[in-house]
Amino acid sequence: MTLVNERLDGLSRLVGNTPLVGIRLTFRGKRRVIYAKCEQLNLTGSIKDRMALHILKSAYADCSLRPGQRIAEATSGNTGIAFAALGRALGHPVTIFMPDWMSPERKNLIRSYGADIVLVGADQGGFLGSIRMSEELAGTDPKNVFLPCQFSNQANVQAHEATTGPEIWAQLSEASLKPDAFVAGVGTGGTVMGVGRFLRRQNPGVQIHPVEPAESPTLSTGCKVGKHRIQGISDEFIPAIVNLAELDEVIAVSDGDSMLMAQKLAKSLALGVGISSGCNLLAALQVQESLGGDAVVVTVLADDNKKYLSTNLLHEEPIRTDYLSSEVELTSVVPLPPSCAFCGAARGTELAGRSR
Repeated sequence: MTLVNERLDGLSRLVGNTPLVGIRLTFRGKRRVIYAKCEQLNLTGSIKDRMALHILKSAYADCSLRPGQRIAEATSGNTGIAFAALGRALGHPVTIFMPDWMSPERKNLIRSYGADIVLVGADQGGFLGSIRMSEELAGTDPKNVFLPCQFSNQANVQAHEATTGPEIWAQLSEASLKPDAFVAGVGTGGTVMGVGRFLRRQNPGVQIHPVEPAESPTLSTGCKVGKHRIQGISDEFIPAIVNLAELDEVIAVSDGDSMLMAQKLAKSLALGVGISSGCNLLAALQVQESLGGDAVVVTVLADDNKKYLSTNLLHEEPIRTDYLSSEVELTSVVPLPPSCAFCGAARGTELAGRSR
């Protein structure tokens, strides 16, 4: 086994196969359960590890990525952290282009893994400018720069179609449950598209809902509108891999409500997650309201709260009368049984390695 394959094998065991938990709560006085994948427990603390690892594996397989090439990507943070960590672990130099208004924690985490970071101001085009600058870098030396292109690379969708979706289905099945709906905020759209496609193959009637900030309804309007404070979703445009025709109604959640919900998850259940996770939970509740209180609605806790310690997540957020978080009382978190299929595969790989 080559060094790259050996490292890919090791990293693969640290990404995915995350717990699925039932978050027990009362909403408007009625008992509810929302199911959530704990993606904050991945290697670098976010769901983006799945996509980054799958893109790198696919690129090695088709020889579009070779040892020693520079990896360059535009990101709002979590993807950059994932490519910085995984890329450097595989021996690649990494350059990350990121809007300069993202949290200091994200910038410093990228630097801590040994990647170069280029901060892009609003006057330079912000997020779209970051994408343009990464493409310009690749254009200067196309043989030595690899672009993951997370917003247009179908390997992003395939990562969740091959791992996140099957894990959700298997973990619910272990508890004799089937999903009625899946809900997720849209950054690149890989999660909602990939999980949605897998779940619909199992049950064509399952609802798949994308989520966006109410203050910046890019999916609903088709263009950049307003500003919001949920880092990682609604990045100024609709990504190429998102096909709204495959999805159900877009759910909108206020950024302030999302912050209050994320704060509650940490303070009440020790689930230290980011702002988009609070957003996802509130969106899942909205979908459950439309389907009925017993509906099995699944979402993701996309990343951990360590990337937001200097942001408004730790500030006191005013409560508005239209917020849902004030009507939610979190009760407990209950892990579902692990899927024997995934545990068995991991154990088999481990034993095979020992026998060499």
